[in-house]
Amino acid sequence: MGGVGEEVALSGQQVVFGALLRELRLAASLTLEGLAEASGVSVRGIGDLERGRRAAPQRRTVAALADGLGLGEAERERLLTAARAGRNPGYSPTGVRSFPRGIDDFTGREQEVKHLADLAQRITAARQDDSPANPARPTVVVISGPPGAGKTTLALQTARDVADLFPDGQLMVDLRGTADDPPDVPELMLGVLKAFHVADRDVAQTGPQGHPELYRRLLADQRCLLVLDNARDEAQIRPLLPSAGTGMVLVTSRRMLTGLDNVHRLPLGEFDPQEATTLLTGLIGADRAEADPAAVTEVAERCGHLPLALRVAGNWLATRTGWPVRRLADRLADEDRRLNALTAGDIHVSAAFELSYQQLTPAAARLFRRLALVPGPDTSPAAAAQLTGQDQFDAEDTLEELVESGLLGTTGIRYRLHDLLRLYARTRLTAEESAADTDMARTALHDWLLETAIVAGRWYEPGYGAPPPDWHGTVDLSSADQARAWLQAEGLNWLAAYRAAATAGDHTTVVEVAEALHWFSDQWIFWGHWPEIFDTAARSAQDLNDPVLEATQLNYHAWALATCEGRYHDSLDRAAQALAAAERAGDLNQQAWAHNYRSNAFKRLDDFDGAMESTRRAAELFEAADDFNGALQARIGIGLILARANRPAEALSSLAEAFAFLDEAGDRVVTHIASFARIQMHLASSAAHHDLGDWDAAAGHLRTALDLSQDNAGMTSRTLNMLGHVLLSAGRTAGAREAFTSCIALGSEADPSTVADSREQLTLLDAAPGHVSASRPEAK
Repeated sequence: MGGVGEEVALSGQQVVFGALLRELRLAASLTLEGLAEASGVSVRGIGDLERGRRAAPQRRTVAALADGLGLGEAERERLLTAARAGRNPGYSPTGVRSFPRGIDDFTGREQEVKHLADLAQRITAARQDDSPANPARPTVVVISGPPGAGKTTLALQTARDVADLFPDGQLMVDLRGTADDPPDVPELMLGVLKAFHVADRDVAQTGPQGHPELYRRLLADQRCLLVLDNARDEAQIRPLLPSAGTGMVLVTSRRMLTGLDNVHRLPLGEFDPQEATTLLTGLIGADRAEADPAAVTEVAERCGHLPLALRVAGNWLATRTGWPVRRLADRLADEDRRLNALTAGDIHVSAAFELSYQQLTPAAARLFRRLALVPGPDTSPAAAAQLTGQDQFDAEDTLEELVESGLLGTTGIRYRLHDLLRLYARTRLTAEESAADTDMARTALHDWLLETAIVAGRWYEPGYGAPPPDWHGTVDLSSADQARAWLQAEGLNWLAAYRAAATAGDHTTVVEVAEALHWFSDQWIFWGHWPEIFDTAARSAQDLNDPVLEATQLNYHAWALATCEGRYHDSLDRAAQALAAAERAGDLNQQAWAHNYRSNAFKRLDDFDGAMESTRRAAELFEAADDFNGALQARIGIGLILARANRPAEALSSLAEAFAFLDEAGDRVVTHIASFARIQMHLASSAAHHDLGDWDAAAGHLRTALDLSQDNAGMTSRTLNMLGHVLLSAGRTAGAREAFTSCIALGSEADPSTVADSREQLTLLDAAPGHVSASRPEAK
């Protein structure tokens, strides 16, 4: 048999059908085109049937042809009989079921299982609606994911669940895509033909060159489910996909097989935490799991929630019934030994990774190894380029090769290495590269991260703004918004580089980074690391023996302790140390800031006299030092103190003066500093109006603050929480509920204290729908 379009020799019965069809067409004086128009069967399809190039059609197609020919009952039955004879019993694989033993404790993947079952059901429905004019097409699903994600297990479970929908048989073919010598396509096709009981006579008669056509006809004519497991690449899988029929094909591969068209795609990653603990519990027994649920959670986390690793860990515990789960959790805590510990019998998690690693190009293997040096959970092409010295676009291409191979995941536009794959990459880095090359790559990455953090942070520093003309960075920092996006996306990476610089004694760089990020910290208040950053910088400044730098960083640390962590007494102590250092240096500006931060702590401790005295002293020193931004903060501070001290009329008067001062300042105040100042003043104004019982005015200030704080989750959370309290006081419980819910929804960047309070208020509302807030909203 030849390729597509070439004439083939089929069994005598099929030639009889084709000859009969031609005889009846000519008797009706119809051309091929005429019969096609009358029946809805394509010209090519009729021609192939008459020449015996395709198997006799199914009953619905024969009926359409009979209608087009205008056959009487006798001739119609004659044509149907010929068609039935043409469908050689040797091609009917009813009852074929060739799957390896699956698992009886399949866990998780509910959405994926449902999706695949829905696709199978659609095929069944399509069979009922199938017509020559609108033929059903086979459904092909590519299930892709990293090594150990459970792709084959999902395919087998699906095959078991939907077997009844494919009565002509189900078959699994191992393509051995990760082997050094995977089977070639002809060998695979022949295996499928034999598994479906195609007659040896027909296989031999067509010859190897005819097997592809025989294979396609077989799958087109049968309602079967075919699992093509462990595909190597598109070239291996493409010839095996049917082009017609009502069957279903599940393809599993570590690669994404992006080059395949007209397929459904189902990417698999690790389990979610609940699925992971459920699987472990099923393997070790509920009693052992309930005895130490924290240890079960730790084992799941240290397995990276990867199904293969979880099953290995679970089987390991299941065979050691005397071991508590805690013992394995502790063994897995050591990252250097974790991969070796994830071994059960002849199953090694690292061996699954090795198969994919060995198939990488040298450039991809090198980048994969060096991604172990990225300290955070994900990275960017620009950062990856620092590790290998590649051009950024080349680095992105290499990253995409790793994604395609299943060894690297994506999170939005960033790239993420699974925790266990990171450990494996580290072992390859140690084994294949020298310590000197590794240190050089790490240093290049850290230097780039810190240099870029400085330039990005200075967008928010008065007197800096956009990068200098001579800066030739590899990321776009042409706006403050882009700078903020980079700082937040690379936060854990540049933080690790910052820590490394401090450990190495690079105190100048540490202080420079902290200084560059000072005003930016207002935009990302509750990130969680500002106290550490400014405390580290203060110690570096002390090591540099520079009292001005020391005072500056101590002041920043005082701010972080109070604002980020609510440690007001510690903030007072730190501000006092900053004041002493500033006085030693004779620096009026840092003395003023020390008083300003002392005032903030006093205010939060409800020492309003101390707060007011410190603020007025700060104002005097800011004026003497000609620090306009500081003078603005002092003016705002007076209004905040009065509002918190429950002196609303005085607070509103003072705040009105501060608003006027800011309006008159114009361009003298950087946009983001002015915006942050206005947010603070609107929050304080709202609190004052609340105390006066003017709910509408209080809510109005908060809604203005919300418009100003859209890009600042910390201030947005505080504003929403205050709005909820104001609306509760006004008796508007529906609006209050919405505000509290929106506060909670902001996530990890919100103020934790306001999120906790919002949860408490919602609980009270659920318990007492008419609940009215017993506390007043406060600007912090």
